[in-house]
Amino acid sequence: MPNLIAIRHVAFEDLDGFAAPLEARGYQISYRDAPVDDLTAPDLASCDVLAVLGGPIGAYEEASYPFINAELRLIETRLKQNRPVIGICLGAQLMARVLGARVYPGKKELGWAPINLSEDGQVSPLRFVTPGSKVLHWHGDTFDLPDRATHLASTELTSNQAFAWEKHGLALQFHLEASGKGLERWYVGHTLEIATTPGVALGTLRADAGQYAPLLAPKAQSVLNDWIDQLDKK
Repeated sequence: MPNLIAIRHVAFEDLDGFAAPLEARGYQISYRDAPVDDLTAPDLASCDVLAVLGGPIGAYEEASYPFINAELRLIETRLKQNRPVIGICLGAQLMARVLGARVYPGKKELGWAPINLSEDGQVSPLRFVTPGSKVLHWHGDTFDLPDRATHLASTELTSNQAFAWEKHGLALQFHLEASGKGLERWYVGHTLEIATTPGVALGTLRADAGQYAPLLAPKAQSVLNDWIDQLDKK
């Protein structure tokens, strides 16, 4: 049975809508909580797939959050050994940093909006996110595109929304995994950020999730399955 270990930074930002398609493929899923668990444990380096999830801290804040150093080393080790890593939001930023790119504060995107796929993105697993499809954005930081990475997606405010690293690395700044039900936990956990972000309202976020999350779910599942299919062809 293949296994996937997901690194969480806050408990409510988990695999959410990605869990069911992974389980349908026979994956055994487990979690490690970055602030308290041992990120040097051998099973993290050797698992079939590592997922590095989102969180409200910066990929450059290791002085405040020392576990980031171990997390960066783990991601670096896996990418060098051609072991699969998928990074979401903070996870994507950590992947970019490991690959030598700068991560820094950008323009905040918080809410549902489309992404624009590059030519490479249109033939990548992201091709299932068809033009006009809205995805969840929830970030204030951004990153430069790492050298030799394949640019996949952008928005008007954020030029680097996704990249691929060969076939075994996929970095997504946005959240394909988010479900309407799962986001109810975010609304509590991120209540201060929602309240202090101009132009953002909880009622709008909830209504948009009710409309767009069900439409996105099958496309997100296709993205994930297609990426894993590529891994299986190695």
